[in-house]
Amino acid sequence: MKKFLAVLIAALMLFTLAACGGNNATDGNATDGDAAAALKLGLGVSASYGEAKNADGDTNGEAGVEINAVAVLLDGEGKIADIAIDVLDADAAWTSAGAAVASTEAKTKYELGTDYNMAAYGKKHDGSEGKVLEWFEQADAFEATAKGKTLDEVKAFMAEDTYTTGDLAAAGCTISVGGIMKALEKAVANAADSKATAADKLNIAFATSIENTDATEEKNGSVAIDATIVAAAVNAEGKVAAAKTDVASAEITFDTKGASTLDAAAEIKTKLELGDAYNMAAYGKKHDGSDGKVLEWYAQAGEFDKALVGKTAADFAALAGADGYATGDIATAGCTMAIGDMIKAATAATK
Repeated sequence: MKKFLAVLIAALMLFTLAACGGNNATDGNATDGDAAAALKLGLGVSASYGEAKNADGDTNGEAGVEINAVAVLLDGEGKIADIAIDVLDADAAWTSAGAAVASTEAKTKYELGTDYNMAAYGKKHDGSEGKVLEWFEQADAFEATAKGKTLDEVKAFMAEDTYTTGDLAAAGCTISVGGIMKALEKAVANAADSKATAADKLNIAFATSIENTDATEEKNGSVAIDATIVAAAVNAEGKVAAAKTDVASAEITFDTKGASTLDAAAEIKTKLELGDAYNMAAYGKKHDGSDGKVLEWYAQAGEFDKALVGKTAADFAALAGADGYATGDIATAGCTMAIGDMIKAATAATK
């Protein structure tokens, strides 16, 4: 009897150890699950005008707008799991007679790459000697330094003059980052639940259109700049796990004498930031002339974002008809506006 009890106890001990081992394996799987936990996706845009210069004789008038965009994936602790940055500098010019000078294609600083020429012509703001990295290399350094940190920890790397300090400067990012930090704050503030995980790669891309109009006695001339920005978390198969779209619109104006009429201090709000104030529901009409409720821009953009999920870049073209307006399921869901630039930006953000 004692021998039987001893065998029984030994068997129970082995069972208990096996059960504990099973729990440890489950804990390991839970850790893997944490790595695949859904992250929050945020997109922030900070835009501002530069100082305008009037046209004078043979010298054209000039002004520009800078649009900083930052996308983030945040974990449950508010730490940055991934981040993507880009900046668009779009310039406008006009003659002393108020004729707009046709703007060339606007490329972002990341798209310009080595053509931005920061390494060749940039100087350290403190006057010290040393190699200055290209802009895209400095943006890469910012992103690498920000990963794994909270917003407050990243903001601590910016000095009062908006130039970098500490680990960020040591990594090679020595530019002014005031606009980037503002966009980062917005991205963190509006981050929302998504299906993206730490296994996905976060990208950001612009699609920019520019419309030039000469000044007349009745109306100022203008250079209207629309920057469509898409942030996309993409999996290993090239499929979108999560996406967010926004548009920053800027207008630089001037009169028939070549004088700038731009309020350089004017606030530039994106279409998402404008929300109901964009007034698409109140004044928008269906492009096919049919009756029916038109959703606000942010609601239509939300349907576009949802339509991207699970698709590759090759699938995006089918979302719009030949006229560039949304079609099929996405139109039925309420996205009935022109989405040509949104598709361009989404395609660039997915490749």
